[in-house]
Amino acid sequence: MSEAADGQRLFVGGRWVDPDDGHYEVVDPATEETVGWAPEASREQVLAACAAARDAFGAWSRTPAWERAAVLGRAANIIRGRLGEYAELARAETGATTGTARAMQVGVAAARFRRYATVEPAEWAIPPQINEAGPMGKACVMGALAVRQPVGVVSCITSYNNPWANPAGKVAPALAMGNTVVVKPAPQDPLSVYRMAEALEAAGAPPGVVNVVSGRSTGIGEAAVASPDVDMVSFTGSTAVGQRIAEVCGRDMKRQLMELGGKGAAVVFEDADVGSAVAGIGTTFSFYSGQICTAPTRVLVQRGLYDRLVDGLAAYAGRLKVGDPAAPDTVVGPLITAEHRARVESYVELGRKEGATVVVGGERPPLDRGFYVPPTLLADCTNDMRVAREEIFGPVVSVVPFDDEEEGIALANDSDYGLIDYVWSGDVARAFRVARRLRAGGVGINTVGRNMEAPFGGFKRSGVGRDVGSYALHAYSEVQAIVWPG
Repeated sequence: MSEAADGQRLFVGGRWVDPDDGHYEVVDPATEETVGWAPEASREQVLAACAAARDAFGAWSRTPAWERAAVLGRAANIIRGRLGEYAELARAETGATTGTARAMQVGVAAARFRRYATVEPAEWAIPPQINEAGPMGKACVMGALAVRQPVGVVSCITSYNNPWANPAGKVAPALAMGNTVVVKPAPQDPLSVYRMAEALEAAGAPPGVVNVVSGRSTGIGEAAVASPDVDMVSFTGSTAVGQRIAEVCGRDMKRQLMELGGKGAAVVFEDADVGSAVAGIGTTFSFYSGQICTAPTRVLVQRGLYDRLVDGLAAYAGRLKVGDPAAPDTVVGPLITAEHRARVESYVELGRKEGATVVVGGERPPLDRGFYVPPTLLADCTNDMRVAREEIFGPVVSVVPFDDEEEGIALANDSDYGLIDYVWSGDVARAFRVARRLRAGGVGINTVGRNMEAPFGGFKRSGVGRDVGSYALHAYSEVQAIVWPG
């Protein structure tokens, strides 16, 4: 059984085990009521999970790829079959709206397991390379074959804003390539990740291939990184935590895949379609209540369009219903915790002190409970303000004017972050020209949509490495060269 009378159990080595350090409360951020009780793993239990993954690696890595794929396919079917149940838990844990929990959390997780259950050999195989020049120029023929090998044991440390799609995006490609995993979910909403482990267990994942350990202590996260059984760390979260993980990984030269913070610049030119720009940028107010690193939170607008865009965003924000995420007409739910709400509110107050104008929002909505911040628009910003430079991670947009193309590009690149930027322009040639000059891992042109086969990752302090689609198979594998005389 995955749950005991007093709460959720850990999943270690194919067994559901009681946590050494008891349980802690998981709170619904909309109602402030208890969702369930999450297990508090000890450091020793985390290390045991890493050891179990190491023990399982040899057999799993030698399992034929089609058999591994079959496990992922069955897991996808199980998750899809339990969509309503799983989405309700995700909604309660995260405060996401019901529609978002169903489609973008559980639905995307099922799609990611299905995606890596249908891997084509060409996606991970590397064509043979033949070298006809021997050593010291001596004429000979040497055959060379480059193949992909699994990295080994992967520690997957996941974010709180999406407890389904984010871990699925790590676990599915890692398992497809023959790795084993230890998942350490965010402490705010770990219960969904245990449901994912149940689905994988029911799908036939052998003992130790998937392990899940949770807890609030920073010590257990560090143990999941520092364990000598771990070969790679895949992390999604803040830049500050990513820096600490990189320090620990550096001691043993462990592979890292890091998706860190973002402060996405939306560069909007005078010839842009205002309605399209407003709708795209407005997703910052609604999608996960702005708790997403890819959001276009720093809006750079050419002066001739500045007032129209600000007015459009203010009107858009004013139409969004803030409230109970279970209600069908709710668009903006709560933030994850009271502490995070206070942090976001402190940035709004800081913006006022820095000279920004709060056009809309800025005050708590009249709700009796829940950790809500309304859609908030800060105009009259400059790019040196902290509200324009630091990741707020809430439904807050800062708007900065610029005069010409060169200034717009310079302002966009004047950031510590570089995850995803955006360009809105009616001139397609200019949009592509500007996109190529932006120092970001991805650029959206006249859209905030994502192509789920396109590589995803950041420049600068936004991360290290790329995943999604075939790129995730590359991320969770090493290239091995095999050479022989011709």
